[in-house]
Amino acid sequence: MADHPTPWRRRRRDRPAPRTPHAAPGDRRVAVIGLGRFGSSLADELTRRGWDVLGIDSDPRLVQQHSALITHAAAADCTDPEVLRQLGVHEFTRAVVGIGHAVEASILITANLLDHGVPHIWAKAVSRQHGRILERLGAHHVVLPEHEMGERVAHLVTGRMLDFIRFDDDYALAKTVAPLRATGVPLGESQVRSRYGVTVVGIKRPGQDFTYATAETVIERGDVIVVTGRTQAVETFAELT
Repeated sequence: MADHPTPWRRRRRDRPAPRTPHAAPGDRRVAVIGLGRFGSSLADELTRRGWDVLGIDSDPRLVQQHSALITHAAAADCTDPEVLRQLGVHEFTRAVVGIGHAVEASILITANLLDHGVPHIWAKAVSRQHGRILERLGAHHVVLPEHEMGERVAHLVTGRMLDFIRFDDDYALAKTVAPLRATGVPLGESQVRSRYGVTVVGIKRPGQDFTYATAETVIERGDVIVVTGRTQAVETFAELT
């Protein structure tokens, strides 16, 4: 690992130079540390959305590989707090630690960002234990991408769901084909919420776009609906025939 950051590999000419966090209320700068599969995908997408992204990795080959795709890129060892200061990361309002399997480096870098006072830190974890350590350390947001994607795909493989997203610990949103028990009468009369503990928030008929569901909406056979509620309730409702 390098002891000091290398110069910028490349700066896209259509991007403005970084501003200080206090220059504007809508600061759109973010530092992404770790340019593996997760970090590089995140950095590329943020850049595509018009964010000013500083991508950092200790591997110069990864930096070179992604330098043309993100706003700024640097090869540096961010386990050294002085390196972060030299790169100006302490002036950022958002940072993402995309390092997973190098758990010690993940923890050290997250601690360095916290010591520098970065107000919004997202940190990737590769296990629940790793995630708990990061949370206790003070990371504001902990992400377990492999676990979350595995859970999502499991719901799609084993049930009637077309998509599934969990929020917090026990709240979910699912897209599913409407069960027959929910069809034929307006939602206000079907008592879906009181019977099954879920709320229908959207509906899509074949050949049409999604629309918001209301109490007057009548679900028809073959409609695709979006429902929300407690995870168990959503799972049970999606399995109704």
